[in-house]
Amino acid sequence: MKTKNCSKKSTFIRTGIIGTAALLITGSFACSNNANTMKPQRWEMGTPITTYFAGPPMKDAAATQMKEGGFNLVWTPESGMQTAQQHGLRWMLQTNLLNPRTAPHVLDDPVKFPQLQELIARVKDNPQLYGYYIIDEPNASQFEELGKTVAYLRRETPGKLAYINLLPTYATNKQLGTSGDKITAYKAYLRQYIETVKPDLLSYDHYHFSEGKDGDDYFLNLSLIRQAALEANIPFMGIVQACKFSPNVRTPNANELRWLNYTQLAYGSQGISYFVYSVNSFYQKYKDNPGQMMTPDGTPTPQYEAAKKLNPQFVAIASQLKSLHSLHAYHLGKNYSGTQELPKDAPFQMEFSGNNHLPAAGILMGYFGKADKPTHVLVVNLDYANSVTTTISGPQRLAAFDAVTHKWDMATTSKVLLHLPPGGGILVRISHDNA
Repeated sequence: MKTKNCSKKSTFIRTGIIGTAALLITGSFACSNNANTMKPQRWEMGTPITTYFAGPPMKDAAATQMKEGGFNLVWTPESGMQTAQQHGLRWMLQTNLLNPRTAPHVLDDPVKFPQLQELIARVKDNPQLYGYYIIDEPNASQFEELGKTVAYLRRETPGKLAYINLLPTYATNKQLGTSGDKITAYKAYLRQYIETVKPDLLSYDHYHFSEGKDGDDYFLNLSLIRQAALEANIPFMGIVQACKFSPNVRTPNANELRWLNYTQLAYGSQGISYFVYSVNSFYQKYKDNPGQMMTPDGTPTPQYEAAKKLNPQFVAIASQLKSLHSLHAYHLGKNYSGTQELPKDAPFQMEFSGNNHLPAAGILMGYFGKADKPTHVLVVNLDYANSVTTTISGPQRLAAFDAVTHKWDMATTSKVLLHLPPGGGILVRISHDNA
């Protein structure tokens, strides 16, 4: 993500620019009553995140629109915290004093460090402050300094997130600061980041939709992030495109935004962030179909209307999965780079009959449970142009979750008929009397 406006980002890599958004997630903390042995509790995930990167100043009209659209995390410098608070929105602090590109080695800077201390003292007790944005897409050479900054924030303002967003797989080795082939270099980038910075959240951006085609690495990137987050025992979130920001990328429509939401969920993401909410320069440059969440005059866009429906669904499903482990992300049908095929003996299987066929784009099945026992599966239609009707069969009686009403519909058998919208999904579980 970025700290201020979006003007800094102009680096282009294959399918798009490297840069976006970020996120944060709520937390709480507890300390020992003995001040001499006080050990602040690390930040913990609260309500799953629905956010954006690059938006308008935190004014009443924008804050109202964001809240009505289901965006539960906003970005603002200190000047906007009162507005965020008045609208009941949690917020991420943006300040150049934490970004090593604008304030290198700030902890050792005799001028800027006192300014940072004063800023933190002013904001850290605000009940709706959830984190601090640090940097977007760092190089591995910056990890040591970032680790010191994260440790400092963890000590000074416990329970708040120190947020950093990472590069995608299509970054060059020079940008990553690692070597080897694409997968080797990216794994090394993630490993060094986790070992050195010790983050509480793993965040990355990846822009999948190009003009005339889709990218090649979306599921590869998602699978590598998922695996790294599991090994580090921390949550992750993805930043996805919602606009046209360069000539070679396209604006996702409502079905494609649904596809992005549900594929992230099936791999275990606890946060979704849209790039961008509103950037006037992008809008003026690509007026034919700029996307974004609102126009420069504040008018909501089709992308906003889609996100307004999708955001509550994301939170509802992610909340159901939050206490579970992401066990597997299986693909049925089409093979994508980095994906795992659904085993023939997997406990949940898909059935197609009559005029209903497995879509050419395939089906994604995210398995979740406790320990190694899968109890929940999120079934996603990877065809974002057409709906799919299929039947899921499980080891015991099943129930399907309605992400709009937040209710479970208990089936009478171990099979459930699913009507999946383009790019959409349905969460299914073993019913409680069987669990």
